[in-house]
Amino acid sequence: MSNFTPYANQHVLELVAYQPGKPIEETARELGLAPEDIVKLASNENSLGPSPKAVAAMQQAASHSHIYPDGASYTLRSKLAERFGVEFNQTVVGSGSSEIIELLCHSCLHPQAELIAAKHSFSMYPIMCKLFGAKYVEVENKADWSHDLMGMLRAITPQTRLIFITNPTNPVGTMVYQEEMDNFMAQVPEHVIVAFDEAYIDFADIQPDTLKYVKQGKNVILLRTFSKAYGLAGLRAGYGITTPEIADLLNKARTPFNMNHMAQAATVAALDDTEYLAASVAMVNAGKKQFYTAFEKWGIDYIPSHGNFILVKTGRGREVFNACLAKGVILRHMDGYGLPDHIRITIGSTKENTRCLEVLQQVLGV
Repeated sequence: MSNFTPYANQHVLELVAYQPGKPIEETARELGLAPEDIVKLASNENSLGPSPKAVAAMQQAASHSHIYPDGASYTLRSKLAERFGVEFNQTVVGSGSSEIIELLCHSCLHPQAELIAAKHSFSMYPIMCKLFGAKYVEVENKADWSHDLMGMLRAITPQTRLIFITNPTNPVGTMVYQEEMDNFMAQVPEHVIVAFDEAYIDFADIQPDTLKYVKQGKNVILLRTFSKAYGLAGLRAGYGITTPEIADLLNKARTPFNMNHMAQAATVAALDDTEYLAASVAMVNAGKKQFYTAFEKWGIDYIPSHGNFILVKTGRGREVFNACLAKGVILRHMDGYGLPDHIRITIGSTKENTRCLEVLQQVLGV
């Protein structure tokens, strides 16, 4: 059997692949349980399921699946442009916001370039950075676990091309607020694109105005997703709002038909389902109170979150993950984020949260 590995790109060989949350079906097979007996609170998915309006739109669109999708995603991008008060040519869509992250790296990174991000932020940043052979610069968080924007400014060099600010940040759930952000943006040089990754922004009580930087013509892109608050993770749909110049770069780098027909139909419908979005946020807020109350009673450290998840310090994170998994509750250990004493718990329905807390109490002996 031949071995091509010696001929592959070295920076790809050195990558550690992204590890998604353990699937329900795989866990059910391993434990000999029915899938409906498994509670998955590992991947920040939405326990409400998809928006009913989105489901109806997909059902209607299914009969046209033999035809290529609209390569320009005209209807979706027009709706996004209207929603954000920008021009059509300031919108970008992708197979999840993770594809737009990849397009940014395609457009900006090379072996002499640098990308800056916070420690303990989305694990796709270093993967994508290294995939293009660029240097990944990690800036320590502040004492309250939020991004150190002044530290990021100090890390900028002539080779810096991208800075990612995850707001709220994953997996920690902290926020950067307006005054600090304005001060930061006033000092970022023109050779750097600032990407505000706002995948969880719909769950935040306070939402800083990052759109104003786009309207001021700064080198900025806002990244949003339909996977979280809109409950469409399985479709892989995300979007960016940016300057015409940056949007043009990303649209040149993307593959043809990068958002499928069903995803376009579903996301257009989901944007109008304000009742679903409100219910989604309400479920998460109620779930946070449920978990916070239990953790405070048990004396367990956690970080109050602006997302739909909570980072919890249990000690022996992987052991706790495995023990909960054996009881049919899938959580997320944080080894891959450099937080081996922590687990991350997605906020689910009241029933799912209750089951999770029952199992955690058994595993932790509290």
